[in-house]
Amino acid sequence: MSPKRPRIRSWLDSPDLSWARRLIVVATALALLAVACSDGGGSERAQTVTTVPGSTSATTQPTAPQPTAPPKKTETIPGMPGVPDPANLYSETATGKMSDAVKGALPRVYVPNRASNTVSVIDPSTMQVVDTFRVGLNPQHVVPSWDLKTLWVTNNAEGTSDGTLTPIDPNTGKPGASVTVDDPYNMYFTPDGKYAINVAEARKRLDFLDPHTMALQSSLDVPQCGGVNHADFTIDGRFVIFTCEFQGSLVKIDVVNRSVVGYLTLSQGGMPQDIRSSPDGSTFYVAEMMRGGVYTIDPNSFTETGFIPTGIGTHGLYPSRDGTKLYVANRGSDHVGGPPGGPGSVSVIDFATKGVTATWPIPDGGSPDMGNVSADGKVLWLSGRYDDVVYAIDTASGNVTKIAVGKEPHGLTVWPQPGRYSLGHTGNMR
Repeated sequence: MSPKRPRIRSWLDSPDLSWARRLIVVATALALLAVACSDGGGSERAQTVTTVPGSTSATTQPTAPQPTAPPKKTETIPGMPGVPDPANLYSETATGKMSDAVKGALPRVYVPNRASNTVSVIDPSTMQVVDTFRVGLNPQHVVPSWDLKTLWVTNNAEGTSDGTLTPIDPNTGKPGASVTVDDPYNMYFTPDGKYAINVAEARKRLDFLDPHTMALQSSLDVPQCGGVNHADFTIDGRFVIFTCEFQGSLVKIDVVNRSVVGYLTLSQGGMPQDIRSSPDGSTFYVAEMMRGGVYTIDPNSFTETGFIPTGIGTHGLYPSRDGTKLYVANRGSDHVGGPPGGPGSVSVIDFATKGVTATWPIPDGGSPDMGNVSADGKVLWLSGRYDDVVYAIDTASGNVTKIAVGKEPHGLTVWPQPGRYSLGHTGNMR
């Protein structure tokens, strides 16, 4: 026996040493003994800290590192480009990720002026209108094609059968000959690029067209979706959900079979407008104009999960280039139509927390409606629906520049944009 041990024992038995301190000493001795008996390997291990109650001392114990499971691969529909990052379906729309298909495209903002039957063309480097040309009756949106080679102006000629689509060559910024299409209020493209979907709002119908010639291939009636309007697709491309503006509801469509899956009536109805997916595809955000906020929807179970208040007349939804934020355009009017100079604003939602992190009022009032984010993510471009202007909003500060355009500007697009392909609308890129 070591001669030091009796000395340690007598010290432990000393009345001057408290029981708590004795406990610490014993625990430390046992820990040192365990280390001495170990294999002494020099491999690095994660450490956790364990404290002894009633003391300020601590010992460390090695724990095995926990493996991180890789993101589950997304199985997409045939013909659809794969999903590189299942945690962020916007990964390929980040700043700098420009497709070869947009090489040579002029940097421009194309603004359809619904009541002027024109398109204003803005050079974003000068913030000036550099061209204006006539199109069909009541142009509503400027829609990038799936292959990124054509911009289509949807002229729905409200109340008539004179609807047309006007192509724009993005390399010249000039329009081509219009194509006759019935009631093209909005337009999308299936994720496989096989069809263009003409949103015939007044007909409660979706027309599946050849994506190049725009010749009709088939139609799908959605009789319980009055005001069928905006849409977004699930991360795997199998389903698309449209908003039903005049029935306070949504409709879910099977993309592959081109059939109606079902309808969902929103808990407090209203007038749902734009709709966009969260980066991981688990939540759809639905702009609701009358309540002034955003419904959250589970696209898989097709159920309502919550509501986020934003501002008056919530309308357009646009993800940031880094996929962390959602810009929400609040048009300043809770019904169709509104006066100029209304209480319009832009809210910023954090995708991770589903909370509003900032609100940017339009100086002197306004009516921010539809648009998109610049290629570098620094400017949010929105039409001022009832103010005959376009807003260029600094995404760092919320500062606003106003540019006069035609009468009642609507679904403008910024071009070119990063991304491999377009799902339509004003540039729902993936």
